Amino acid sequence: MTIPADGSPAEYAYMDGNALAGPLSEVFAVDVTTATSRCAHCGRTEPVAALRVYAHAPGLVARCEGCDEVVLRMVRGTQTLWLDLRGAVALAFPMDGA
Repeated sequence: MTIPADGSPAEYAYMDGNALAGPLSEVFAVDVTTATSRCAHCGRTEPVAALRVYAHAPGLVARCEGCDEVVLRMVRGTQTLWLDLRGAVALAFPMDGA
């Protein structure tokens, strides 16, 4: 867990995008943290594993490291998993042998 060096309150502490690997494995057959995402707000391209993941909400919120806008939201209910990717223009997955 990373706590901002600027003295922000502890609720601004975050984990890197690797924290999404387990929860997203419930939905995708591939490891989504190996994909590259493009932020819909600033256009920054970075691995999903580099997103800043906040777990203080009712679910996980992943923010762009460049502009701090929300790229991904994930909320797990008892029978439904909600995945909001509207903050990502695209996800690019590495493929073996292509």
